[in-house]
Amino acid sequence: MKKWFSNIGPGTLVTAAFIGPGTVTVCTLAGVQFGYSLLWALVLSIVACLVLQEMSARLGIITQKGLSEVVKSQFDNKIVRWILIGVILSAIFIGNAAYEAGNISGGVLGLSTILGSPIVQLGGVSVNYMSITIGVIAFILLYIGNYKVLERSLVVLVLFMSIAFIITAIVTKPNLSLLFKGFVPDLSTDKILTIVGLIGTTVVPYNLFLHASIVSEKWKTKEDLPAARKDTIVAIVLGGLVSMAIIITGAAIQQTEVNNAADLAKGLEPVFGSMAKYVLSLGLFAAGITSAITAPLAAAYVVKGCMGWQDGLKSNSFRAVWMFILFLGVLFSSLGIKSIVIIRFAQVANGLLLPIIAIFLLWVMNQKNILGNFTNSLKQNILGFLIVFITCFLGFRGIWKVIINM
Repeated sequence: MKKWFSNIGPGTLVTAAFIGPGTVTVCTLAGVQFGYSLLWALVLSIVACLVLQEMSARLGIITQKGLSEVVKSQFDNKIVRWILIGVILSAIFIGNAAYEAGNISGGVLGLSTILGSPIVQLGGVSVNYMSITIGVIAFILLYIGNYKVLERSLVVLVLFMSIAFIITAIVTKPNLSLLFKGFVPDLSTDKILTIVGLIGTTVVPYNLFLHASIVSEKWKTKEDLPAARKDTIVAIVLGGLVSMAIIITGAAIQQTEVNNAADLAKGLEPVFGSMAKYVLSLGLFAAGITSAITAPLAAAYVVKGCMGWQDGLKSNSFRAVWMFILFLGVLFSSLGIKSIVIIRFAQVANGLLLPIIAIFLLWVMNQKNILGNFTNSLKQNILGFLIVFITCFLGFRGIWKVIINM
């Protein structure tokens, strides 16, 4: 077990980041509302995640820099450079603030099932003490810099929950003919926002920046590329299988509305019975804390690269960034909005921001002055452009749906 932990690569951390409360919630909702019919969207998400994260890892190993640092270095014109930096920072801040609120709300969703209502009255003001508690835990772990030890422990808890969903998906004995039909694309208007959410919960924009930054800490030379690719493929495919299992278990829930962890846990009841809600609650809390650490950290890496800071991870400027994202996450998750609503919004926001980040990455991966012989092949570019086109199309349709329903 110790050797297995020592060999955990950045790919596993990327998967641990996207198998968070958002994945559990959005995939369960997709199963409850649409049965197996959106499994094809998850396959698309997994392929997109593999293609883009491989590019990110390759960039990190060859350049030994993060994505934001590389983009910034390509423009001599100060006006153009700062416009691009502004776009990147805006996208990451908006996405990570929403995502952080979803992470913390997911942790609250898990805790509240075990401990009861998260709301207490202080001087006539309603305060969500669980959001603040989770925020404080994440703050301490990020501040002292020893969060990786706990993160690996939490990965085990998330893995436990994942195995539970896979077993349950098998036990529910899904209708195979309907299951296979779920891999046929369906772009019905009522499913668009859920499709965007599924993509947003799998291909997390900040993971593209985080992967490029942390991969250089483990691997240093081009000879390490095969190991990095293997790490990425194995971790993301396993994460994708878990997401599919969650959709399948969600389809077995005999109700049309999901409002809390107890509702989400109904998909686990065939295996765990009355203990299902506690199993899911523990998993949601673990997933929430893990991702609540990762999202602010990724934002800080992005700002560090954009601003050209050379100081380490314990510098005041680096800490100020993750503190701000963490504060926004705690604030938004404490406003009294249903946790399910916040989590779902975070996934849709990520899905809409993805095309912006993917375009930046695809452009960088074709710069020979950066990557030399390790630029994208024709096949990789075709896949990359298809992903950008599809995410742009779905993103615009999602925005249009929101506008016409206002």
